Amino acid sequence: MSSPFEAVKVSEHVYWVGAIDWSITDFHGYSTRRGSTYNAYLVMGDDPILIDTVKAAYKDELLSRVASVTDLKSIRYLISNHSEPDHTGSLPAVLAAVEPEKVFASPMGVKALGAHYHMDREIIPIKDAEPYELGGLSFTSFETRMVHWPDSMITYLADDRLLFSQDGFGMHLATSDRFADQMEDRLIFEEGAKYYANILLPYSNQVTRLLEKVSNLGVEIDLICPDHGPIWRKGCDRILGLWGEWAAQRPTKKAVVVYDTMWGSTDLMGRVIGEAMQAEGVAVEVMPLKACDRAAVATQVLDAGALLVGTPTLNNGVFPTVADVLTYLKGLKPKNLLGAAFGSYGWSGEGAKLVNEALADMKVELVADPLNINYVPDEDGFDACRSLGAAVAARLKEVVGSGS
Repeated sequence: MSSPFEAVKVSEHVYWVGAIDWSITDFHGYSTRRGSTYNAYLVMGDDPILIDTVKAAYKDELLSRVASVTDLKSIRYLISNHSEPDHTGSLPAVLAAVEPEKVFASPMGVKALGAHYHMDREIIPIKDAEPYELGGLSFTSFETRMVHWPDSMITYLADDRLLFSQDGFGMHLATSDRFADQMEDRLIFEEGAKYYANILLPYSNQVTRLLEKVSNLGVEIDLICPDHGPIWRKGCDRILGLWGEWAAQRPTKKAVVVYDTMWGSTDLMGRVIGEAMQAEGVAVEVMPLKACDRAAVATQVLDAGALLVGTPTLNNGVFPTVADVLTYLKGLKPKNLLGAAFGSYGWSGEGAKLVNEALADMKVELVADPLNINYVPDEDGFDACRSLGAAVAARLKEVVGSGS
């Protein structure tokens, strides 16, 4: 019987044997409306080697793709670069089907796989940065702890000048194409930035160290094969450069104005503040939370220099959607932002003050006291909004211009 799913050849020795998830719309609270892939790779040396597996529900798709190239029982080795269940959920079932002689992971990966699956078999720890040979081919694996789990590891196949980068340099994107150069640049940039902002941003220091490690390998990299999204067979320098820019979090002359509203007053304030900054030459993304989700906000904040957050006061507190975004952003730990809080209120007015405290806790440089307007802004209120926008714009241009 023929395999319903076929492998895709990537290089002389490597095939893509992963799975396409067209239906996933949420990944840990990060909206993935364009789906995702769980990439696994088959290396055909003297003895076949499987690099990573897939999410549990996609086990049969992986095995079908492997079977389109070689007999399942011919696979002698399996390397697990990352223990997260979207890459190892099918591991116990795959091991039962394939029965490899040896399974390898990073030292932390050995512990993580044991804690996840309690399997009655040995997982062999790979020594960091020490070359080894499998199936007549030359490999080197490098620990990349906290990019983005403690067990994370990347593996270099010298024979094909190919880097298996696990969650590094990937994105959540389901398409029929397997290679980045087959896709529109705009799509690749959007989803790459979204992935970095929502997954890797808290680990930017570790990402910088990873990029230094990759640049110091002293080897040529012709292909980058991540565990999500398209494979890079052209433009490897481009994705490495983008990750370097995103990790640096250098502020730009761009402001994000995010808010929700009950009866339209906070919406009016946000739009007037945004137009005041735009009039001062600042690029502005106005993001009402009735139209934008937390992942979209995080993506826009990635290359912004200012964050302004508005809320009406509800039950002496912050509006729920605004509280959600602030909690999410705090966990992502964006750096080098300045900003301010604003909002409308009826009789108590705690909302904007609480947003101000949340921004301060995120180490956002606060340009002004929170702007709080009772019920509906009048002309004086609009003047105050314009003044706030102008003040943030002036400070942002000062910061970006000085390079501080």
